[in-house]
Formats: sequence, structure tokens, C-alpha cells
Amino acid sequence: MDNMKKPWLWISVVILCFAFDVHSASGAFTAISAEQSLSGDQTLISRKGVFELGFFKPGNSSNYYIGIWYKKVSQSQRTHVWVANRNKPVSDKYSAKLAISDGNLVLFDGSQKIVWSTNLTSPSLSFVEVVLLDSGNLVLRERPNATEYLWQSFDNPTDTWLPGGKMRLNNKTKQPQYLTSWKNSEDPAEGLFSLELDPKGSTAYVILWNKSQQYWSSGAWNGQIFSLVPEMRLNYIYNFTFVTNENESYFTYTVYNNTIISRFVMDVSGQIKQFTWLELSQQWNLFWSMPRQQCEVHAICGSSGICNENSMPFCTCLPGFEPKFHSNWNLNDYSGGCVRKTKLQCEDSNSSNGKKDKFQAMPNMKLPKISPFNEAGSAEECQSTCFRNCSCAAYAYDSNGCCIWHDDLLNLQQLSQDDSNGETLYLKLAASEFPDSKSNKGLIIGILAGSVGGIGVLLAILLLVMLRRRKRIVRRGKAVEGSLMAYGYRDLQNATRNFSEKLGGGGFGSVFRGTLPDSKVIAVKKLEGIGQGEKQFRTEVSTLGRVQHVNLVPLRGFCSEGVRKLLVYDYMPNSSLDSHLFQEKNSKILGWKMRYQIALGTARGLTYLHEKCRDCIIHCDIKPENILLDADFCPKVADFGLAKLVGRDFSRVLTTMRGTRGYLAPEWISGVAITAKADVYSYGMMLFEFVSGRRNSKPSEDGKVKFFPTWATNVVIHGGNMHSLLDPRLEGNADLEEVTRIVKVAAWCVQDDETHRPSMGQVVQILEGMLDVNLPPVPRSFKLFVEDEANIVFFTDSNSSSNQSSQVRSNVSTASSQT
Repeated sequence: MDNMKKPWLWISVVILCFAFDVHSASGAFTAISAEQSLSGDQTLISRKGVFELGFFKPGNSSNYYIGIWYKKVSQSQRTHVWVANRNKPVSDKYSAKLAISDGNLVLFDGSQKIVWSTNLTSPSLSFVEVVLLDSGNLVLRERPNATEYLWQSFDNPTDTWLPGGKMRLNNKTKQPQYLTSWKNSEDPAEGLFSLELDPKGSTAYVILWNKSQQYWSSGAWNGQIFSLVPEMRLNYIYNFTFVTNENESYFTYTVYNNTIISRFVMDVSGQIKQFTWLELSQQWNLFWSMPRQQCEVHAICGSSGICNENSMPFCTCLPGFEPKFHSNWNLNDYSGGCVRKTKLQCEDSNSSNGKKDKFQAMPNMKLPKISPFNEAGSAEECQSTCFRNCSCAAYAYDSNGCCIWHDDLLNLQQLSQDDSNGETLYLKLAASEFPDSKSNKGLIIGILAGSVGGIGVLLAILLLVMLRRRKRIVRRGKAVEGSLMAYGYRDLQNATRNFSEKLGGGGFGSVFRGTLPDSKVIAVKKLEGIGQGEKQFRTEVSTLGRVQHVNLVPLRGFCSEGVRKLLVYDYMPNSSLDSHLFQEKNSKILGWKMRYQIALGTARGLTYLHEKCRDCIIHCDIKPENILLDADFCPKVADFGLAKLVGRDFSRVLTTMRGTRGYLAPEWISGVAITAKADVYSYGMMLFEFVSGRRNSKPSEDGKVKFFPTWATNVVIHGGNMHSLLDPRLEGNADLEEVTRIVKVAAWCVQDDETHRPSMGQVVQILEGMLDVNLPPVPRSFKLFVEDEANIVFFTDSNSSSNQSSQVRSNVSTASSQT
């Protein structure tokens, strides 16, 4: 009998070892029971190996924490989504252990002192286990495979909100659930920024500084989206749900494509950010963030710090100040702010030099909003009031009166020089922070005297160099902004043989081929209708010269002589996309792979213009003619920035159409203000042409109009034959999954409501295969067409009169057939 028991005993031991093995090399489902503990390098892995839990040490920190991270994300990009003991680290991971004690999950330090616990008050149960789910949720449950949990990390988030998690508000106690940032990149302790569902009952999420000062709101939930987050309409990526009842309110989201790794973070920057993981490039891609501008975050640079959107890092100290904690600033934690290098005279009781404090003017500043000091009726009185008060750190005087700031100066922002909304701040500094004119007088005289003898020699050398370079400058132009060259009109006239070889033309002017003396081939655009002065034109050209991307045609130089305004670009040997796409004579037939890469490259170029430039650049005329191809058929977006260069203000409502018919978004015609989504619409219309190889509106042999976008959208929605949509010249040689993806994206891009269209950044992610996309609805404007086998016929709602139907047919036919 004993011999029979022994094999079963050993089998039971083996089964238990596999069931409760904390560190499974195969990544199979693992759990921690009451008999197990985790320490050192041991980890707990989710069933499919998506997430992993264990001890970790952030950056150069010497502290250890229990946390959860993505196991499938590369080690160099290891990303933690939850931390247990974020405010109480341990010093040694080998002596510390994570175990179950009295029905709780508990972290002990080396001295067996409890550092962190789930703090359940329920009586001890006969069986409790801890499991890490593939959703990233760490759960404590009473029995294997139980769906109800005693405790879960999703109810106790730190800085990351994963798909499937909830952000709750207890409607009875009004206690919100916080998503709180790390202190800095090496310290997961609770930082200053947190997200919560507003306990005031507004059904809005708000971001708080120090859980007291609100500086951003999502707007109220309107049944579909949060009113101030229109991007949520793009629900082909995320599925959103908002629930409210007498007990609780919460918001949750899931990802339609479960293979996508996505996370929502309350970042150390004070912004909430949505990230997706790009497997091909092995990096996190920022999908969305709020507030949009870093300097909109409350007190991001701390006391006496200045935020500047146009510099890196964003935060610097005021003149005469230095970081209070230098080490924290190196970790992008600016919350400690800045302190004076030298005390003011009124603060320094030991000062006997008799030098009075002074004020330094700081122009172009966005200042914190405070109530004016009404007793000061002039700038002199305002300055005098601040000078007499030792706690006064700075003052400003404008049409609203005198404003005085005491001690902490928060939310200072440096604006660019061309921003007309800036004000001047007068900062009080110790006299020693200013140069002493008397002590420097002798030194200055000596320097001047010593320099006089050398000036003559230098002038002679400079004159000689200028004379020798003059001829070369005339022939090749001269650099004025980095690599941007200024050319003379006569030089470009000679280079283009008096503008004899025309390459093309458009709404901004004609383009001519030219050759410089060094044999460099160029394309010269003669601009028409310039509405700007000389100074503003040069400023805009300099800005365009700094816009560099592999999918944008680089601007090499310009000419500005009176009314003659010309731009100089690199010559693109393979001409424009339309010459290949629409089967011109002797043109190369573009294969499907080439078309797909051109579509993706074009999207990347537009993403750069819309999202990566300092100011969003709206192209306003996206069409195949403005997509140029270099020697390797790499797409280059041309004519970007020219709309603003010729003086069109798209922040205002336009009454005339400037783009190309057939690619115009509905808002052009309706007369509303133009945004970057107008480019998205034009890009979508162009995508349809990538598939068909012909213009979207092309008369058939019987004279009817075939509106391809309607046909293609209906085919993809109803699961029709995708081969029927392809350019016949491709002979069916195309990846149908990519064809389907392009048609879906195109249909989303051309939605009538611009808030339903994706951003170009999202288009890139979809084309790269990083994001999936649902079936699109047929745009309302497309419903004027119905598929009738090979042809498209017109229809209107049955309630429409015959006269209205006839008018609609006429209008749509006219708008669709012109390009």
C-alpha cells in the first residue's frame, strides 16, 4: 500500500510545483498561493506572457519597488504600469518578499516589517491566490478561476490606466479614484499631477495640481464623447463607455484590436497621454495628449521658473535665479522651482554696500493672472510700490493698471518675439546681478584702444574676402538662414534660360526647370498674388526653410526683388504623382507596393506639417500634382506653407475656394474656418485614386459620371469584390488586405463632419498596421450616388421633390467632374 502511494505523492508534488511556480520559463499561467512568496529576481507572469510583475529599480535609483511592466516590450523601453509600494521603497530585493498573509497580499522588507498591503479586513479564507491577468490587472481571489475578486490593482491605479480599467467616482461618498503621476522618471512616489472624475457632479474628468488647483477639463459627457475632447469621435480605434448610477460613475475603454498595446498615462509632465506601442520601430508612439501645450500645465516650472514652448527643456529659471534642486531638474522634475542666487538688499541684514535693488525688464512674457493694484496710478508709482515692499518680487504695468507679485512667481511663460500678446515683467534683483559700469569703464577703454590698431588690418582682410566672393555669390546665391540661399532675379533667369522650360503650374504660380553653374538642377517657382511685405515675406520664407522632412520637398532658396518673388527647390526627376498614376504616355506604371509606400510617405509628410512643426501648417491643396517623386520614387509633398506665404489667414472664415475641386472638403464650400482636417479630406480623396488609377470623377463611354469613392466605400462595407476596385493595369497584383485598409482609411478621411475624420498621425499608424480600423459609414454627401453594376446613378431621399432631385444631380455632377 505504501509503494502505491508514493508515485501519487510525487505526481502531486510535481503538479503543485507547476501550479505555483512563481517564475515560469515558458510564460505559462502562474499564481502565488499562501505557501509561496516572491523575492529577488523572481517574477509573476500573465498566462499569455503579456505582463510581468516583480522587483524593479527605476533608472539610477538605489530603491526597489514591486511593479508590473509589459513583458513583450523591449528591455530598453521597459514600461511600468503599476507600482505597489510607490511611496515606501525597499533597499534590498533579496531580503524583501511579496507574500500572502492573513488573506492579504503583503510586501515585507528585510526586517519582516510590512511595507505595503492590500489592507483587506475580511476574515482569513481557506484558500487565497494572487494572479496577474493578461489585461495587466493583478487580482487576489478566493479560488482558482474565480471571476469576482477580493482585491484588484485596477481599483488601485497609480499613474497608468490600462484598457478595461475604470476611473471611478463613489457617488455616495464623493470620493474619486485618482490617477497620479510619478514624482520624476526615477521616483514613482506620488507626484503633483492627478486625474479624477469631478466629484462636483459635472460628469467631466479634470486634471489637478497638488489635488487642489484644476487646470484642465474634459468637458461634460454628452452621451457619446466628452464635450472638450472631439478626438473621441474616432471610435474606430477605441471603444468608450461611461456609466453612472446612484452608487458610482465611471469611464472605461477598450481597444478594438486586442493585438494593439495601448496605455493612458498621467505623465510627470502634467499632461495626460495616450500611447501605442510600435512593434516595427520598437518605440512608444504618442497618440494623444492634453493639455496640448506643455506651458498650459499649472506651475510646471515651479516658483520663479519660466516655461517656453519653443525650447528644450521647457523650463528655465528667471535671471538671477537657479534651480532649487539641480538633481531633480536633470530628471525633468521642476516642481521645486528656482531660488535667488543673491539676496535682495532688503532681505540681507548683513549687507552694508549701500547698493539698492534694481529691476530688470523681461519683455514678451505671459504673466499669471492677478487682480490689479489700484492704488498705483502710473508706472512710476507701480515701481515705487514694489520697491518699498521687500516681499514684492516683480511688477507689471499696462492698460489694466499695476500688478504686483509677491514671493512665489508661478506660471510665467516666455512668448516668441512675434507674439503680440506678450507683456513686460519687471523683475526685482539684487544690484550685484547687474554689471557695474564704473568698474568696467577702464577695461572697456583698454579694449577699445587695443582694438583700433587691429581694425584697419581686419577691414583690409574682409574687403579682400568680400571682393573675391562677390562673383561666386552672384552665381550661386548667399546663405541667409542656415542653408537657405538668397538669389538674384537675373541669376535665376539665367539658370532657367529665361524661364523657358515650364514643369507645371498651380494656384500659387508656375514652376520652371533650371540649372545652377555648379550643374545642380533646380525647380524655380514664380509666385503669384503675394500679399505680404518684404520683411514678412522673408520671415515666412525663413520659417519654411527650417521645415525639413524626408517626405517634404526641401526649400533651398528664394528671390525677393520688389514684386518678383521666387522660390528655389530641389528638382524631382520623376515628376509628380499624377503623371504616373493617371497613365500618361511613357510613364512608369506604379505597382501596388509602390503606391502603398507613396501613400504612407505622403501621410508622414502631412503628419509632420500638422503635428511636428512649431505652428501647424495647413497645405490646403493636397492632390497628386503636388506629390513629387525623387529618383527613388520617394514621395515629397510640394507647395506646403505657400497658402500662408501669399497671405491667406485660415483662422478666419474664407468666402472663396482656393483648393482644387474634386479634393475640396465640404467646409470650403460651407464657408467655415479651415483646419488641418481639410487636408485629411483631400488626402482621402487622393487615396481612392491610388486604388483605381484614375480620377475619382471620370465620364464613362455613355456620358454618365462614375463616382469611384461611393462605389469603393459600398464595396468595402458590404464585403464585395475588392479586385473589382483595382486599377486594371495592376492585373490583380495587390495585397487585398492593404487595398481594404486604404479604402477604409479613405472613407474615414472624407467624412462630412471634420471631427469624424482621423488625424494624419492616426492615418500613418493605420497604414503601418499599428492600429485597426472599423468599417466606415458612407458620408452623407456620397449618398447622392448609388451603385448600379459598373455605373453610378444618382438618387435623393424619397421625400425630396423632383425639382430638388434634378438640382442635386446637377450640382454634384458639376462639383465631381472638375479637378
